[in-house]
Amino acid sequence: QVQLVESGGGLVQPGGSLRLSCAASGISFSIYDMNWYRQAPGQQREWVGIIISGGGTAYTDSVKGRFTISRDNARNMVYLQMDSLKPEDTAVYYCNALFKTFGKSTEYWGQGTQVTVIS
Repeated sequence: QVQLVESGGGLVQPGGSLRLSCAASGISFSIYDMNWYRQAPGQQREWVGIIISGGGTAYTDSVKGRFTISRDNARNMVYLQMDSLKPEDTAVYYCNALFKTFGKSTEYWGQGTQVTVIS
């Protein structure tokens, strides 16, 4: 059974930091690209960033320079370090595992963790 379990969300003041974790099980973690998405109230789910199986990263413009994604393949973990948080970063953050091969995609989602940035 595949599971992605996020943790580390909470309440933080503007300018603060949080580190989200996503624990994966039931998949060959190292071959999956791992994404973070977020969804604010009343908004569509938004892609935040990715760390590919080879370790390269990319981010949406609004978080570049503030957020950092890393992974630990030995522990089947992916992390989202969020610094200089802003109220507009408030959202439910979701971990996503994506594997593409020969035109076929397999993906899994976590249940999400709430991040609230408020003064």
